[in-house]
Amino acid sequence: MIKINDELFGELEYQKNYWRGKITIQMFDMDIEIVLSVDGHEDADFSNIQRETFRNFNNEMKNIMDEVEMQIYEYYSENFEEYRVMLGNKSEADKIAPKIDSILALKRLVKPTELIVRRVRKNRKRRLGLLCDVTWDIEDRLGVKIEDEVVEEVGYQDIVL
Repeated sequence: MIKINDELFGELEYQKNYWRGKITIQMFDMDIEIVLSVDGHEDADFSNIQRETFRNFNNEMKNIMDEVEMQIYEYYSENFEEYRVMLGNKSEADKIAPKIDSILALKRLVKPTELIVRRVRKNRKRRLGLLCDVTWDIEDRLGVKIEDEVVEEVGYQDIVL
């Protein structure tokens, strides 16, 4: 395994086309340590835009994560009935996809697991992906696509992978 200590990203280890380390984010009024994945080749030649993306995220984490929480809440509010129907069993549905009335109630249902600093594409946007395990879908994770410090989309993990 190749390991580096990057001045911005910290200790990283190269695994499956990503440099992986750790980051602590604030979500649901808690500090949560998750995996940091920086999209890159073995040479660890990260682009200036990737570095700017990560710096901006760290500097604006509170605002970005407040928006992430709000967008996940809206996504869940629009979709939880469908998940309840799929489960069929009301008591199971009440545990896995309950009706909630606040963003903080998501704390029991959503667990952030990974922040991905994506490579730059032709549009030159600063791109991040946040992956979360969720109670209502154990096969796929929830993805939050963030571009230029704005939440663009919440949905299945494919939107950020």
